Amino acid sequence: MKDIKLPMSAEDVKSLKLGEMVTVSGMLFTGRSRFHIRAAENDIYPAIDYDKINCFFHVGPVMRQTADGWEVVSCEPTSSIRFERYGADVVRKFKLRTLIGKTTMGPRTAEALKEVGGVYLTKIGLSGNALRGQVKKVHDVHFLDELGKTECTWIYEVEKFGPFFVAIDSEGRNYFEELSKDAEAKMPAIEEELGIPHDYEFTEVNG
Repeated sequence: MKDIKLPMSAEDVKSLKLGEMVTVSGMLFTGRSRFHIRAAENDIYPAIDYDKINCFFHVGPVMRQTADGWEVVSCEPTSSIRFERYGADVVRKFKLRTLIGKTTMGPRTAEALKEVGGVYLTKIGLSGNALRGQVKKVHDVHFLDELGKTECTWIYEVEKFGPFFVAIDSEGRNYFEELSKDAEAKMPAIEEELGIPHDYEFTEVNG
């Protein structure tokens, strides 16, 4: 399994195949709905060097302050499809090479990733408690007082973070869309083998 250094290079991005399992090591930043809305609609965003910290982790983490600073209690990725309305704008604005989240994203974000040379990575069989141990240091936090611990932006240093799999590649191909098309193409043969009529419809049940 590849461990990709962050920020991803253009070569790394192009080398990743749809469905491939990877981990990432380096610096990333976090955000949820408020990051997307504020960046896209209000031009308000954290003062980060987005050339050096170029991986956006979709998460609302559970954080705890200690005598030594902040630590991660849990960082379960949040569902990325919720951000599709603003996803493409954010990718283009910051020229993001790496998005990490849960589920998938839509065609507008996929097209933006293709334009800037980026990929979307998603979780499978991972818990936020497992990922917390891969966060080596919390370097900074932005808009904490204004947005709170869940919606503000954290800067993490991670090591072998994941594994995640490539759900949208640098060509804009979407793993879940292709999986759905493949399943749909196989259904007629499966229905025929099982003796299910082609005009079969599910029975509607009125509760």
